[in-house]
Amino acid sequence: MPNLYENDFYSWTQKQADLIREGRIAELDLNNILEELESMGRSDYRALQSRLTVLFMHLLKWQFQPEGRERSHSWERTIKEQRKQIKRLLLDSPGLKNKLNEMLPTAYHRAIEDAHDETNLPASTFPEQYPWSFQQAVDKNFWPDDLEAVVTHQWDPDQGFD
Repeated sequence: MPNLYENDFYSWTQKQADLIREGRIAELDLNNILEELESMGRSDYRALQSRLTVLFMHLLKWQFQPEGRERSHSWERTIKEQRKQIKRLLLDSPGLKNKLNEMLPTAYHRAIEDAHDETNLPASTFPEQYPWSFQQAVDKNFWPDDLEAVVTHQWDPDQGFD
């Protein structure tokens, strides 16, 4: 079975499904099934963290480089799209909500690096801690124009994100 897994992934998946349907559990390639299941979870985690990074970067650009808003509507479109995709990921994989507190700081610091690279503004221009709550960041009506206070926010999984 490992040769099939390595040489023809599609056929391997179909064989595993057939074995499960037939109740032939002892014949399953459990090591590779486990590896694939873990990989699927890591993929959703990485996708959410990537979308958060892009959202945060564009919110930073929106706030700290306001002249860029008029030049193009692409920032606005990107922010809207990231918000939609983040909500979809969390609806499809609600277990990821429990990972947001560990994910948000990493995504935000990557966003600072990316915003610095794209705007040529010094990295020190951007607050060290993300200046919005998660709920604000994904709120379709929130646009960070003039935020005065920078506060560290924690994600409250009991709070919604409509």
